[in-house]
Amino acid sequence: MNTITNRFVAAERALRTAAPHQLLDAVRRVLTDQYAADSVELFLADYGLTVLQPVSVLPHTLRPVSVHNSPAGRAFGAQEPYVEDPSGDLVRVHLPVTVRGDRLGVLTVTLPGGEHAEGCLDELAEIAEVLGHEVVVAERDTDLYLQARRRDRLTLAAEMQWQLLPGRSCARPEYELGAQLEPAYAIFGDNFDWSASADRLSLYVTNGMDEGMEASLLTNLAINALRNARRAGLSIEDQAALADQAVYAHYRGRCYLSVLMLDFDLATGRVRAVDAGSPQMLRLRGGGVERVPFDAQLPLGMFEETDYVVQEFDVEPGDRLVFVSDGVYDVASPGGEAYGDAALARAIQSTRLLPAAEVPRAVLRELRGHRGRSTPDDDALVVCLDWRGR
Repeated sequence: MNTITNRFVAAERALRTAAPHQLLDAVRRVLTDQYAADSVELFLADYGLTVLQPVSVLPHTLRPVSVHNSPAGRAFGAQEPYVEDPSGDLVRVHLPVTVRGDRLGVLTVTLPGGEHAEGCLDELAEIAEVLGHEVVVAERDTDLYLQARRRDRLTLAAEMQWQLLPGRSCARPEYELGAQLEPAYAIFGDNFDWSASADRLSLYVTNGMDEGMEASLLTNLAINALRNARRAGLSIEDQAALADQAVYAHYRGRCYLSVLMLDFDLATGRVRAVDAGSPQMLRLRGGGVERVPFDAQLPLGMFEETDYVVQEFDVEPGDRLVFVSDGVYDVASPGGEAYGDAALARAIQSTRLLPAAEVPRAVLRELRGHRGRSTPDDDALVVCLDWRGR
């Protein structure tokens, strides 16, 4: 093997054999030894997607950097390596740390400039990707990376909700997905879930009921009931029926849950949907935005033994689907005007050039402007799906 291959293999081996809490130490050592790095830092996106938090042991830590207007934030948003001052003797390279489309953070490396930096940029980008995979695996065995993501303390309800989520974005050749929740550090019951196989994508958008722990417990019960039914190979209408029974058996109709369930055929773009409540879906197609109506059916757990009926529609390559909870759709301005279809359509149009992973954050930012205050009264959930098809 040549020198380039040898040093990349050394970096990959160092990461794969490191203890879960020592991934940063491992990548630091190997980048210093093999790539003449002067410094190496790992930043992870916080729950609110506003800053990149340094991974380090308190109190010896760096300051967070902005997602919106920093060099590291530029690499995070564009999902491309960004080199500061490429003509300097020392350059800082910011590399996105991403796993199958899920944007975790940024690896920042300072190293000699000129041809040295240019010659190893592709390898460093691959090392950042390997690091991302190892962080995801390591989170099973250490709290270090989950703690690093916290700008503030999470409420217990929010802790339960974030642990329930699949990620905040993902990508495959057929589609890209992005989602975000507010208030990130104090969410109650809103939720999203997705799962893909070789031929299908399942997507659930949930509008929770109640507040605090009660809302989180209800959502946890419903989502795990849906997953249990899905993993048993049942159709989405049967998944809804079984989750409905599970929620009703526990709450006897006192609490219930609204959910929009969609099952995409990746080969054809045919979608089977069950609308059990209030989440809304809007579609951007050919420059125009329209709300896609469904026949409203009963929320999960409202009554005993509800039967659910599937509706079908098609998505076309180039379609963008945006899903929102009532904490977006119904939120009022200081003058009492609901956000509604018109404002949502404007927000979707104004963000049409952004990738799917960036859209939820941008829409929620516009929603804060409409609301006129930073803290919402209700959970606000936005999910964006860009459909490419096969």
